[in-house]
Amino acid sequence: METTLTPKNLFVRSDATQKILAFGGLIAMFIVFSLASPNFLQFSNMVNILLATAVNGVLALGVTFVIITGGIDLSVGTVMTISAVMTGVFITFWGLPVPIGVMGGLMTGALAGAINGTVIAKMRIPPFIATLGMLYIAKGLSLVISGLKPIYFTDTPSFAKIAMGSVTGAIIPGFNIPNAVLIFFGAAIVAHIILTKTVLGRYTFALGSNEEATRLSGVNVAAWKIAVYTLASTFAGLGGVMIAARLNSAQPALGAGYELDAIAAVVIGGTSLSGGEGTILGTVIGAFVISVLTNGLRILSVPQEWQIVITGAIVILAVYADILRRGRQK
Repeated sequence: METTLTPKNLFVRSDATQKILAFGGLIAMFIVFSLASPNFLQFSNMVNILLATAVNGVLALGVTFVIITGGIDLSVGTVMTISAVMTGVFITFWGLPVPIGVMGGLMTGALAGAINGTVIAKMRIPPFIATLGMLYIAKGLSLVISGLKPIYFTDTPSFAKIAMGSVTGAIIPGFNIPNAVLIFFGAAIVAHIILTKTVLGRYTFALGSNEEATRLSGVNVAAWKIAVYTLASTFAGLGGVMIAARLNSAQPALGAGYELDAIAAVVIGGTSLSGGEGTILGTVIGAFVISVLTNGLRILSVPQEWQIVITGAIVILAVYADILRRGRQK
């Protein structure tokens, strides 16, 4: 029997609906917080929001690929941390040049992702359990390798400029946008290209839409799944380098909670937890929603515990909207 398309059905069927809602919510928050506090729209506060979005946003870019496959990655926060710690080991302890140390940090993240993907694809351990295990492994190794102490980059001042230097400030005096923000937008463009223009992107959607059909069509599902988790953790490694450069130190107990913010940003941006659907633009919007909400509530002196409650409620609403939309599509 043919389903009658009511305005409500059309509203929830649109693939862009949740992304539009997230962007509309972002604009609404800007208006509300601007009216509530004159400090919100100041240039320095806008830079703070951009800077806060950069690291969480880079993590969320990688998580987007994983969730589109129908998986989950709970380890990106602690993989970010161990990548930062290993960058400190390479640069501060071993005295390697900064570019090689940065590459080492990225490779640390990639290795963790390859292990995640192998455990999930070859050993058939559910992504939730496999990445939860990696969360604890990465957290423990970060503490062991660092000796429970921060690793500082004071002997290599050029390292901090990776995040806190400003290319834009050098070009336009006074327009000091931190490099971390530019790295985030650059990473988002790269992630968008990978997701929409490459074979990896096509198989990412195929795995999330119907993994068995993808396997029967001759695709090496295990290899592409390993590639997706490796890519996600490489983004986490990039986040580790960025946050170490921002703090000018590698803090061995820093990553807890980042994975939840990253997943929240992806879900708010419209990527379906059921897999097969999502965009990088939506994730970027979701990351800004998290940062603007946190920043605005902090300016209004809302207690941190209530900030967490409000963020959780928004995530639940985002997931519920996805359930409604998918229910109407069946």
